[in-house]
Amino acid sequence: MPPEDGDPVRQRGQRVNVEVSGTPLLGGMPALDSSRMETMAEGWESGPVLGEGAVTPRGAPHQAGQHEEALMTELSELVQKVVKSSSWWERHGVDISILACSFLLLPAGFLCLRSAQAIPFLVGVLTLGVVHHTLTVKGSHLASHNALTESKSWGKVWAVFFIELCSAFTAEQGTYNHVKMHHGYTNVIGLGDSSTWKVPFLNRYVYMFIAPLAVPIITPLVALDLLRNVEWKIALRTLCCIFLGLYCHYWLLLHVSGFQSPWSALLCMLLTRSLLAHPYIHVNIFQHIGLPMFAADRKPKRIHLMSLGVLNLPRNALLDWSFGHSIISCHVEHHLFPSLSDNMCLKIKPVVSQYLKQKKLPYNEDTYASRLQLFLRRYEELMVHAPPITELVGIQ
Repeated sequence: MPPEDGDPVRQRGQRVNVEVSGTPLLGGMPALDSSRMETMAEGWESGPVLGEGAVTPRGAPHQAGQHEEALMTELSELVQKVVKSSSWWERHGVDISILACSFLLLPAGFLCLRSAQAIPFLVGVLTLGVVHHTLTVKGSHLASHNALTESKSWGKVWAVFFIELCSAFTAEQGTYNHVKMHHGYTNVIGLGDSSTWKVPFLNRYVYMFIAPLAVPIITPLVALDLLRNVEWKIALRTLCCIFLGLYCHYWLLLHVSGFQSPWSALLCMLLTRSLLAHPYIHVNIFQHIGLPMFAADRKPKRIHLMSLGVLNLPRNALLDWSFGHSIISCHVEHHLFPSLSDNMCLKIKPVVSQYLKQKKLPYNEDTYASRLQLFLRRYEELMVHAPPITELVGIQ
């Protein structure tokens, strides 16, 4: 998206110096629709045009592909050195401890809700809300990528626990849609382009500020619909886990927190489960939508696909704890190396950012406030209309 005059996006983070589509990189290419601007990293150097109608030396596309694979291999080796030199505590222990602390805070949260005074009651709501999102967002995300343990068997157990029991979703479909599709085809139209987050019939203010409150209700309903695509044994297990998770939350509010009315308990469930739903929705659209989109048959190699179509937000203590570094400030690193834990993504961040910038590759960063302003201003273009397909120009 090209910064407009006076646009606050212009001054923040890595900004656009070269366009993928819009103004052509090389002379003699026809001008494309200027609304197709995509965010790029500063100083990205162009190579020969490899798009339709371009005249290239024989074997040039193959050489370009080999060069991109070599870049990814070199970066992987640098990251692997960091991983091998890291202890188990750094690879898994830090994130497991955060999840364990969240579990330990549950009794305090439910007991605070027994108070008739406003401040302890609000502390209980805030505690349960943060714990819920830590378990459901951070826990489910790490479990879906098997980043909590090096054992695949235990990885499946944690995926069922965090995704189905805690999050009221289906582990198989959730993992497939996120890991296989979104990560495998990041920003590829019709496959991993984040289109599932778009609700075109809602206006910008309803979508950005009111609709997120319905996430706790919509999530299990979507899960029930997705169960049509799994075996009956898996569907039965998912139904039992979802019911058990929701009922335990409800039972604890009645018998530990002392709610007298079923409706008041259900309202408290909705309140705590939607406490951080707004940043959850926002982050999921901020970090991909509005960046370059590709056709399935014209997508670049992995290192360009991930560096072009992913954006990092600044560190935030609350969101780092509840969502994890790989979703907030290390999203580029996470998409390049999805099996690493949140703490390891944070540790390799200097290596990845320095390497991409050194090789003149995009490394997109922006602030939460800047992206929010951008989406409110260009909501129709980004969230209602079909995104334009990026023309691959100058990638070698």
